[in-house]
Amino acid sequence: MQVLMTVLIVLEVLLLFNLLIFVHELGHFLAARWRGLKIERFAIWFGKPIWKKKIGGVEYCLGSIPAGGYVSLPQMAPMDLIEGKGEEKKETLPPISAMDKIIVAIAGPLFSFLLAIAFAVIVWMVGKPGEADKTTTIGWVDLNGPAWNAGLRPGDEILEVDNKPVSQFAPPAQDSVTWRIIASEGTNIPIKYKRGEEVRMAYPVPIRRATKWYERKALRQILIAPAHEAFIHEVATNSPAALAGLRRGDKLVA
Repeated sequence: MQVLMTVLIVLEVLLLFNLLIFVHELGHFLAARWRGLKIERFAIWFGKPIWKKKIGGVEYCLGSIPAGGYVSLPQMAPMDLIEGKGEEKKETLPPISAMDKIIVAIAGPLFSFLLAIAFAVIVWMVGKPGEADKTTTIGWVDLNGPAWNAGLRPGDEILEVDNKPVSQFAPPAQDSVTWRIIASEGTNIPIKYKRGEEVRMAYPVPIRRATKWYERKALRQILIAPAHEAFIHEVATNSPAALAGLRRGDKLVA
């Protein structure tokens, strides 16, 4: 299973990398079209083409080496070593202005930047922290983990970790419970927490999960998770819950 996860991560990285290449080269391509430059080839990946087709005077190619890409523009700087010899010699084409060259050159990085903004908007809209990320209340403790052995229990509200105040549970905030545990250095991590009206201290000994040779070294953890509000996600048709009136989105309080 771990090998499969590693393969999937590699494929995801390749997919995103090639998406970035495509969007970047598309910027050059569209800008060149707009400024009226001669376009010989729009290629994704390098090496001998495994597919190519000429449409509207432009040859579209998919290379055999899954890395990189280019737009062949003979009126710009020559790239014969990468692109191969063009169909027309550069000196037979009309010259272009410096402004044309600047616009075409900037268009690629501009499209890459716009792609980054698009991903940032998606992450902001879809991946916003939930209420559980904003709490410091423990919702789960591993019965055999360091936190349980140190006396921490579900319902405890963590106030400080490693003598530093915390305001939420999950990273990337540096004042989060998880981040403070990861960044701690002592053998025992001093944790100040509140149970009811009483403030207490616990000193769990963090552990690191065993990792394979190809995995990143595991981070320090004490095997706790934040408290989650209990919202109903789905109610089966004709189930006891449905017959009793429970519906999707209802919050369970007891």
